[in-house]
Amino acid sequence: MAVNTSIGHGSTFARGNADGPPETYTDIGEVISISGPSLSRDVVDATHMGSTEKWREFIAGLKDGGEVTIECNFDPDGTDVTNWLSDINTDSERTYEITFPDTTAWLFEGIMTALEVSDPLDDKMTATATYKVTGKPTFIS
Repeated sequence: MAVNTSIGHGSTFARGNADGPPETYTDIGEVISISGPSLSRDVVDATHMGSTEKWREFIAGLKDGGEVTIECNFDPDGTDVTNWLSDINTDSERTYEITFPDTTAWLFEGIMTALEVSDPLDDKMTATATYKVTGKPTFIS
């Protein structure tokens, strides 16, 4: 049986320039990995005194777009640092886009919630940026 998957090489993570519509995007440089969005849904306990044979009953609750985390090579002199500092210091959301090698994509509004830089003695410097998805992310096929 053939496998219908591929490696992530060629995927990109881009930051919206807030210049639209249509909005243009600037790629974050040297991305190593992208995780998310991590979609989930709450469940609400709807059990009541007459629930059949004392079994709990649930209804669907609110949905959550989760988080997106990227890890990339860190260039302290690069423009990514300026953009990250702007994003972590603003209270408003921004549009971001994850594009896969086959050109499908996730498009989402997000708020940057974390930036962590790693500067090891004997390895490359990296940065990890985390974004909280706000609202419904869109999958573009």
